[in-house]
Amino acid sequence: MPRQVDHDQRRHRVVEAVYALADEHGLEGVTLRDVARRAGLSMGAVQRSFRTKDEMLVLALTQVSEGFTDRARALAAEPSPAALARVAVDLALLDAEQRPDAQVWLAFVARAAVTPAMARILRDGYPQVHRLLAELIRGAAGPDVDAAHEARTLLALADGLTVQTLLGQLDRDRAREVLDAYLRRLGPRG
Repeated sequence: MPRQVDHDQRRHRVVEAVYALADEHGLEGVTLRDVARRAGLSMGAVQRSFRTKDEMLVLALTQVSEGFTDRARALAAEPSPAALARVAVDLALLDAEQRPDAQVWLAFVARAAVTPAMARILRDGYPQVHRLLAELIRGAAGPDVDAAHEARTLLALADGLTVQTLLGQLDRDRAREVLDAYLRRLGPRG
């Protein structure tokens, strides 16, 4: 009797391997062969699930993007200024243990600049996070603040702090100070 193949489990293992290889070598270092080896699968098994490297990267980016969005929602479960700060720090990937996440995220963003399918995933994910941030900002700063504008600003600031921290322009403490100063400026108006 032929063995049952759990395609979802196989794809999950492939995504984990892509993530690990991208952290170690960037997306240029991700090959179907290396992914198969890292995932403990045959090359044929990977090729049956993914025709091309880009197809494999699109799935990995989709799962990474959904993970960021899900984490942001969980951190914002009870809207408050503290929740806004937690979400902002998480989006900026400023914790030391998030360095691999930051490296992989930026590798995907760079690839998305030249890969329309990947760019679409990012474009589709940002509005969800933007709406969440706008809600949190509205709750923290009050109705007189343009929450949509501030949410766009905060997303851009978080992305920029991720880059600046990875490149060594800012250490994590200084990046956190910049983020905290922005959040204080947003504080309740009265």
